[in-house]
Amino acid sequence: MAENSSRWREIVSRYQTPSVKRAVWQLVSTIVPLVACFVLMYWSLSVSYLLTLALALPAAGLAIRTFIIMHDCGHGSFLPSRTWNDIVGWVTGILTATPYSHWRREHAIHHATSGHLAQRGTGDITTLTVREYLTANWWKRTYYRLYRNPLVLLGVGPTFLLIKHRWPARDLAGKREKLNVHLTNLALAVLITVTSLLIGFREFMMIWLPIVLLSGTAGVLLFYVQHQFEDAYWREGGQWDYATAAVAGSSYFRLPKVLQWFTGNIGFHHVHHLSPKIPNYQLERCHRENPTFQKVTTLTIGQSIRTLGLKLWDEESGRMVGFRHLRKLRRARRAEAA
Repeated sequence: MAENSSRWREIVSRYQTPSVKRAVWQLVSTIVPLVACFVLMYWSLSVSYLLTLALALPAAGLAIRTFIIMHDCGHGSFLPSRTWNDIVGWVTGILTATPYSHWRREHAIHHATSGHLAQRGTGDITTLTVREYLTANWWKRTYYRLYRNPLVLLGVGPTFLLIKHRWPARDLAGKREKLNVHLTNLALAVLITVTSLLIGFREFMMIWLPIVLLSGTAGVLLFYVQHQFEDAYWREGGQWDYATAAVAGSSYFRLPKVLQWFTGNIGFHHVHHLSPKIPNYQLERCHRENPTFQKVTTLTIGQSIRTLGLKLWDEESGRMVGFRHLRKLRRARRAEAA
């Protein structure tokens, strides 16, 4: 395993150099169309709100792409300069209603602990093992079932995250992170106020909320699919390995080219987790040029929807299973007892 880790690190090092030219073009080709979509949505209010909602789809895609730029800045991979990464990250964080510095710290913990059973709970989707679920009390099992319900996860989840990001987490936030949350909230309030004075508060909300909710739902689904699949990697203590967790615990979400563009290549999540220093505009090339990275769990859109039925990590089989697995387990235990 150590040999594999060394070889993988050597491979990814060739793709870790940011390009100012590509980064600037990605910024321009994302932010300008996003602003244009907002203007078109405002114009469409006088025509039909159905047209406004239709325009919210590409706008939401551009919002996801804006978030990916912020995400890369958080890893210090978008631009060569740390200062410019932080400036661009802070601005794109405002545009996506995300406190950049606070989110960056939480996300760094996610990368450092992904797939580690003993260190779950920060920056990830709550996942219980079969044993933990069966020994939990009624309230905890009920809460977990509700939490893992797709309607709650994809419906309530984005709204919850939007609200959650307005306050710093006590266990994560230092002075810098707390200040970042408050300054982001202030900048967001100024942006909303100024835009509302220009076009009206009601009109602003009719445009902004669909973008935020659609992009939030897509974002939660993306994150879910990238770590919650049948043969996902979960290990305890000394059995856990960072490189193996990155490649085996992150999927390759194969999307149509247009969706791959909107999602900033984040579908190549196994490459990203192995080396967060690779800019998003280099991920596909790294994946394509190295056959070793193509031998990973690959999911299509149809297969990704089916992963929503996976709820628990089964220690015995080493796989993610659904709640139906529990009924089979109980029947098998009753048969053994008989």
